[in-house]
Amino acid sequence: MTDSQEVRGGAVTSYRTAPTRTIDAGGVAFAYRELGPRSDVPVVFLTHLAAVLDNWDPRVVDGIAAERRVITFDNRGVGASSGSTPRTIEAMAKDAVTFIRALGFERVDIHGFSMGGMIAQVIARTDPDLVRKLILTGTGPAGGEGIKNVTRLSHLDTVRGLLTLQDPKQFLFFTRTAGGRRAGKEFLARLKERTHGRDKAISLTSYGAQLAAIHRWGLARPQDLPVIHQPVLVVNGESDRMVPTKNSVDLARRLPNGELVIYPDAGHGGIFQFHQEFVETALEFLER
Repeated sequence: MTDSQEVRGGAVTSYRTAPTRTIDAGGVAFAYRELGPRSDVPVVFLTHLAAVLDNWDPRVVDGIAAERRVITFDNRGVGASSGSTPRTIEAMAKDAVTFIRALGFERVDIHGFSMGGMIAQVIARTDPDLVRKLILTGTGPAGGEGIKNVTRLSHLDTVRGLLTLQDPKQFLFFTRTAGGRRAGKEFLARLKERTHGRDKAISLTSYGAQLAAIHRWGLARPQDLPVIHQPVLVVNGESDRMVPTKNSVDLARRLPNGELVIYPDAGHGGIFQFHQEFVETALEFLER
């Protein structure tokens, strides 16, 4: 696909070539990318532990952006965004709201994956008028079972990756079945499709701050989820090691307007393994 084919009617249609922009808000220069048709209610993507702009699966971003305006961004202190990374999910949520409002939006849909899903839950509670619909993937509620173990698992699988010369996400995001291994390799290859203007990797300091925030979330008292009245799509793989799948089941059950999708033979990165199915389900949910 040529660059000219990746811009349609003035709108960028490929995450591979979407330019990285910055906007100053609350004393932070936030790095972000935007693509898809101009729409009143964009879909803002909130990303996972240690992720920068280049960690979003282009098939998921491009799939949603085929019909909806999509905005991805680096959290404060991460990648090309300035500032220091907060050590609580609540502070990250406040930063995300600052960023969204700086772009001039008064209403958005939010897709939060893993840590991003935790941030999304806080935003829905603190700024309910800002959120139209929520998609929560590979995530869990405050105090959710096993979430406090993310730090230990991340360290273990980072070492495992070093010893086997593999990306830790192969272990953290995917099952060890033949299908899971294949899906992991395909996902990691897709993350390398962008060859120009790539983001900076997260620093160890910022990574440590995010781990601390997730650990606190895992130890926190359960939140009052029924106050989240928006429609919520909850999605995960059936064998999530990072944020155990029972947390997704719990989320969907406790949210008044929650619906649940679980993918077979899939782990934390189920939405990347089943990207076609996920995009189809997400777009149908957002269009209702």
